[in-house]
Amino acid sequence: MMKKKLLTTATAAALSLGMATSAAQADDVRIGWTAWADAEFITQVADRVIQERLDTGVELVQTDIAPQYAGLAGGDLDLMLMSWQPITHEDYIDQFGDDIVDLGVLYDNAKLGWLVPASLHAEGLTSIEDLRDDEWRDRLNGEIQGIDPGAGLTRLSHDTIEEYELDYTLIEASDAAMTAALDRAIRRDDAIVVTGWSPHWKLGAYELEYLEDPKGSLGGAESIHAMSRTGFADDHPKVAAFAGCMNIDIDLLNEYMYLADEESTGHAVDKFFNDEAGLIDEWVACARN
Repeated sequence: MMKKKLLTTATAAALSLGMATSAAQADDVRIGWTAWADAEFITQVADRVIQERLDTGVELVQTDIAPQYAGLAGGDLDLMLMSWQPITHEDYIDQFGDDIVDLGVLYDNAKLGWLVPASLHAEGLTSIEDLRDDEWRDRLNGEIQGIDPGAGLTRLSHDTIEEYELDYTLIEASDAAMTAALDRAIRRDDAIVVTGWSPHWKLGAYELEYLEDPKGSLGGAESIHAMSRTGFADDHPKVAAFAGCMNIDIDLLNEYMYLADEESTGHAVDKFFNDEAGLIDEWVACARN
C-alpha cells in the first residue's frame, strides 16, 4: 500500500507541475500524450471522435511516457494511446502492468532503430557494428542524436551503445530537436546517426536507411496499444470500447503524419476525418455494439 501511495503522490505532483493540459470538466476523459509525431496525430483523432461522436469531453495532458504510466496506475489519467510492446516499454509494463488495463492494439509492425541518410549508407555505414571504426566515429563526433530521456528508445539506445562497446555519447533531446538536427545535417551534407522509429513523418521527408542491428539490441517488430486506468471501462464504457476498436494501418498512418509535418496536425486530422470517414464509422459502430 505504501508503494501505491508514493506513486500516486508523485504522479499528482507531475500532473500539477510538469504536464501541459487543456481546459477540462470534472467528468472529462483525461488522455495522456507525448510530443511524438504518431502520438500527436493518433491522440488528436481520438480526441475529436470521442467529443464529436461519443458526446464525451476530453482533457489532453501532454507529458513524458513515464508520468503517463504512473498517471494511469495512480488513477490520475484515464487513457494513453502510445504503449510500445513488447520490448520498448517493457520496464513500464513490468512496473505498472498490474495496475493498468490493455485495451487493444492501435497499430502494429512498428519498428525502432538507428537511422542514417541514404548517402552515408551508400558510403558503407550499413550496420551498428560499423560505428566502431575510427573513421565513422570521427565523422560523427562520437555522437548519436537521440530523443527524450524517458523514451523506451532512449533506454534501448543506451543499452545498444554498451552491447556494441561503442565509444559514443547519446544526445538526449526532444523528437523535434532530433528531426531538426537531422534536417540540418542533411542540408549541410554532414554525417549523422539518429534514433528513430516507424511510423514517423521523417521517413517520407528524407531518404533514410536503418542500420543493421545484428545483436537485436533495439528489438524487432512492435505493436502500439491503448492503455487505461483500472475501472475506466466501468466509468466510460463506450470510450473504452472505442479505444479497443480503433485500429489503423501503419502505411496509412505514415501518409497522414507526413501531411501533418508538411501542413499541420490539425490539417491532417481534418483530412483524415474527410477522407477516412468510413473507417471512423467502423470504429464508432464497433464501440457501440
